[in-house]
Amino acid sequence: MSNPLWMLVPWLVFALAAGIKFWRLTSLFRKHLLGIPSRTERLRQMLERIWEKDQQVV
Repeated sequence: MSNPLWMLVPWLVFALAAGIKFWRLTSLFRKHLLGIPSRTERLRQMLERIWEKDQQVV
């Protein structure tokens, strides 16, 4: 390890991991702000549509 640039490798790994973690944490906020419904919200909407159709038949 004669080259001092090897000292930057752990910092680059840390920065990459922190960036990925930040991106994953903020994905919930981005989806909420953009109005993209979550998986459970889509499932709830689908079940409500089925329930409404079933209520109309009865």
